[in-house]
Amino acid sequence: METPPNRQRRAGILYSLAAYTCWGLFPLYLNLVRKVTPLEFLSHRMIWSVLLVFAILGVRGKWDWLRDALRSWRIIRSFAASAAILSLNWFVFVWAIDAGRVVDASLGYFINPLVSVALGAIFLKERLQRPQVIAVLLASLGVLWLVAEVGQVPWIGLVLAGSFAVYGLLRKTAALGALEGLALETMLLSPIALGTFGWLVAHGQSRFLDGSVSTRALVLMAGPMTTIPLLLFAAGARRIPLSMLGLLQYIGPTLQLLLGVTVLHEPFKGEKLVGYALIWLGFGVASADAFKATPRSSPG
Repeated sequence: METPPNRQRRAGILYSLAAYTCWGLFPLYLNLVRKVTPLEFLSHRMIWSVLLVFAILGVRGKWDWLRDALRSWRIIRSFAASAAILSLNWFVFVWAIDAGRVVDASLGYFINPLVSVALGAIFLKERLQRPQVIAVLLASLGVLWLVAEVGQVPWIGLVLAGSFAVYGLLRKTAALGALEGLALETMLLSPIALGTFGWLVAHGQSRFLDGSVSTRALVLMAGPMTTIPLLLFAAGARRIPLSMLGLLQYIGPTLQLLLGVTVLHEPFKGEKLVGYALIWLGFGVASADAFKATPRSSPG
């Protein structure tokens, strides 16, 4: 019979895979709402996300945590930090997609697992197994090759990688669960989002209000498109080691890269295939080890 820790580990892997798949396909959605500026879209992500999350909490009828959280300066400070880092990650990613730089954004999420592994080892004292070390080395070689091919500091990738790795660390050690933590984060961000949207409306710069019905409908989907992957990610982060969480993330940028090249027709030099091949090989090693280490259910 499968033990509770093993069930938690398996669930964490599945939650994380689902989250990264959603994020990998996210550029397709953002390409449909390019008429809305990145700043306005970011404000809508925050507004509709907080409404959706609190609607879910209302259905579940769980509110005691909010009173306790608002009384704790430590919790508020922690989630204010994670909310600020998350909003930075959101804005840079949306801006990159709007600017036609999906491939550059995908590079950031290829680098991110390396940062997550480092943070896990430094702050959480997580020990890496031999397959994980091999995977990190292969991925590092791939990233170094890509950086050399770019020929300049890939600031988009570095900002995305660093911000999301820190966010993962903060959520890994957070005092609240996945849904409650996201609710507090979006609640803390909502005054800024409402203020930004109000300023855009007052100055006649709201593409949402001036847009078509289809554009408005797509923007309204920002709530579930944002909330669902974050809930899956937070649930996965609490169940598996941060190092494993980071290595599994290669699914997202791989999908983004494929979309950027095949669907959005962004340039992709053949020389980059060497770097990406090393990264994919590292992901394969890490994935095989992750599932191999998850015991199957045994009879009795």
